[in-house]
Amino acid sequence: MSASGGTKAIVAALGANLAIAVAKFVAFAFSGSSSMLAEGVHSVADSGNQALLLLGGKKSTRAADEEHPFGYGRERYIFGFLVSIVLFTIGGVFALYEGYEKIREPHEIDHWYWPVGVLLFAIVAEGFSFRTAINESNELRGKQSWASFIRTAKAPELPVVLLEDFGALVGLVLALAGVGLALGTGDGVWDGIGTLCIGILLVAIALVLAAETKSLLLGEAASPESLTKIRAAAVDGETVTGIIHMRTLHLGPDELLVAAKIAVRHDESAAEVARAIDAAEARIREAVPIARVIYLEPDIYSEGAATAGPDPVATPGGR
Repeated sequence: MSASGGTKAIVAALGANLAIAVAKFVAFAFSGSSSMLAEGVHSVADSGNQALLLLGGKKSTRAADEEHPFGYGRERYIFGFLVSIVLFTIGGVFALYEGYEKIREPHEIDHWYWPVGVLLFAIVAEGFSFRTAINESNELRGKQSWASFIRTAKAPELPVVLLEDFGALVGLVLALAGVGLALGTGDGVWDGIGTLCIGILLVAIALVLAAETKSLLLGEAASPESLTKIRAAAVDGETVTGIIHMRTLHLGPDELLVAAKIAVRHDESAAEVARAIDAAEARIREAVPIARVIYLEPDIYSEGAATAGPDPVATPGGR
């Protein structure tokens, strides 16, 4: 992921959410609409989430040290997971509670023009933020569907902002519908129903984000495209004749660990094997620039060793 692209989307979302949060709380103060209160808390939670993403990005750039020899790239995954927790607890659960209270004790909405005006303003502002996130994501998405991009992206920032902005836009429409029905019927229960729908939406989005970032925290392998490039680059057909088995792991969105047992010819000298390994590492880094930590172990290829190896997709090709 382009760090600048992700940061641009986060900053756009942060600015929009701060402005929207202030407007929503003002509208709640004048109208008493629970949808406005829930949406205001939602915007505050989103603003906090964007601040967490920026903090995670900053902390992930720290250099490796003795305690963390592979660096701090996974900080971005940790803060992405925190975002899902904040969205679930502060945004979703609060909206569910507020919706329940409003349905239990409904009251009419005062000064209807405040919530309606703020919701229309918020839709425009969130639309701008959502468009920015879409434009930045399109540079990385390629031909993937949006669902596939969110599911397979190794950098958490853009999927998080995309889902947050999408949820915010849908939530605003639900809030507008709830306020509109409450005004049209004179029954404040509709405002509470709209708030409940917002809460359900936020909880669902938070669960999706939690599942995706949990997978990243556990450790994901390189993409199939990167694996293909690494295998092709490692083998020179002369000294390195194949890959017996291989493991890859994302140490962060922009840093990949590659560990492989490679097949070499039995009659090569140690110096020739060492030169071949150095050349293979250079080819791998050229083919997949994020492959920054590479460990290659030479061995004489045997079908039995390859079958017993940990890689279910071993690539034999040695002698």
